[in-house]
Amino acid sequence: MATSVKIDNELKSRVQHLAETRHRSPHWIMCEAIRDYVEREEKRESFKQDALRAWEAYQENGLHLTLEEADVWLAKLEAGEDAELPKCHI
Repeated sequence: MATSVKIDNELKSRVQHLAETRHRSPHWIMCEAIRDYVEREEKRESFKQDALRAWEAYQENGLHLTLEEADVWLAKLEAGEDAELPKCHI
């Protein structure tokens, strides 16, 4: 699928300069930039949807960890301990 993208002269110049420096074509640079953007935004959307599902589950059942409980658990993991996830509670 061929798609045309219109960019201003300044951005075009920047892409061309970067392509020359990286020994790549401007087309390759733009495809990589678009691919990186799409992957990042897909991950962001997935994270957002996970958060919304977690919020909905919390509203339904009230199960949660306190900040202190989560912080203690994360500190253990950071210290290299094989810490088990604390149990959620109401």
